[in-house]
Amino acid sequence: MGGGDVAGRLVRPFTLTGGRTRPSRADFTLITTVTAVDPQPEAAARPQPEHLRILRLCAEPIAVAELAARLDLPMSVVVIMLCDLLEAGRITVRPPHHVTRTTPDLDLLQKVRDGLGRL
Repeated sequence: MGGGDVAGRLVRPFTLTGGRTRPSRADFTLITTVTAVDPQPEAAARPQPEHLRILRLCAEPIAVAELAARLDLPMSVVVIMLCDLLEAGRITVRPPHHVTRTTPDLDLLQKVRDGLGRL
């Protein structure tokens, strides 16, 4: 018995967040893109091992949902750890782009419908 869970983790997720259950910021959604700052700030405190894993995965822009999946951690835990990294100046955050709704091109839709009707 190794003391780990089914996924092989030896540390429970709540210990990764210091027992915190809520993020300190509301910047993150499932599709928010995070990227590690390069070079990393020297004045910041030394990151924990899980924070280092996040920074490695964020070397290229990555969505928060993808990051949580690759880390095999709950989204809430990842968001709390991302808040730590953002406040330390170790990552940048890009919110999703808002798409403005436009009126559909009815002529184009009619042509598509007519084309499908001929199949």
